[in-house]
Amino acid sequence: MVDKTILVTGGAGYVGSHACKALAQAGYVPVTYDNLFRGHRELVKWGPLEVGDICDPARLKDVIARHKPVATMHFAAMALVGESVSQPDVYHRVNVEGTSTLLAIMRGAGVDKIVVSGTCAVYGMPKTTPITEDTPIAPISPYGETKLGMERRVSAADVSSVVLRYFNAAGADPDAETGEWHEPETHLIPNVLNAATKGETLRLFGDDYPTPDGTCIRDYIHVCDIAAAHVAALAYMDKAPGAHVFNLGTGTGNSVREVIETARRVTGKDIRAVVEKRREGDPAVLVANSSRVQSALGWTPRRSLEDQVRDAWRWTQKNG
Repeated sequence: MVDKTILVTGGAGYVGSHACKALAQAGYVPVTYDNLFRGHRELVKWGPLEVGDICDPARLKDVIARHKPVATMHFAAMALVGESVSQPDVYHRVNVEGTSTLLAIMRGAGVDKIVVSGTCAVYGMPKTTPITEDTPIAPISPYGETKLGMERRVSAADVSSVVLRYFNAAGADPDAETGEWHEPETHLIPNVLNAATKGETLRLFGDDYPTPDGTCIRDYIHVCDIAAAHVAALAYMDKAPGAHVFNLGTGTGNSVREVIETARRVTGKDIRAVVEKRREGDPAVLVANSSRVQSALGWTPRRSLEDQVRDAWRWTQKNG
């Protein structure tokens, strides 16, 4: 039997844990490598856990030597925009230097394929939408800058790579075996559902954007669709070596008010919202053109916004 072990850095986190389940369902053995700083041991259910830091070359070398993965999925990163402003050096060390460390150990062990968790934050405040891979790169935060730094280190390395720049990851495993578990939580849908659960008032940042209802529009994509794209990327590298970058979204935007209204329907609760001033750096609209990834990987997003909210609500009710 051909060894199908995959090293999953950050596999105890939100997207990483969903990717591990998708890998296991596809016949792979995911080995999670996570320092558990913001990941959760409880979400590692589909393969072994190796506790370690992405910046620790000795630990990485040991884990790769023992498990002998055929490829890596790289989710390990610091990912809070506001925190990146106050701790830019930490973000550079983990996101950029940590990626360089991983690549060096991979090359030394003969592991020559990597799928990378990217972000639309590299585009900053784009002037046009939908956003293609040819849209000018102009990150406006240290987080976006360091994720771009990750991309550049990967593309320059002597490995085959697929960077997936995804937009707004949302939803949860339909079986509620894993889901969104951030401390602090910064994403809209879980915060809407937390407000529904606790009867609290949701903070809505700005209702005067140049959009139909005045609130920001984002491209929400189900985390299971994201996980499926990562698995498809493994097969793609077998037939298309080299460095590849793809947007990952649905091509459809939904406003903050539309998300809240969807959550009201799904939960049956009257979710109250109070409007506050805009947050600095929030673009009015961020929607992906994902035609390139759909053509290359044969991947199509399958789940709607209502699916995302319903699955997230099931997870919230189970783990509230």
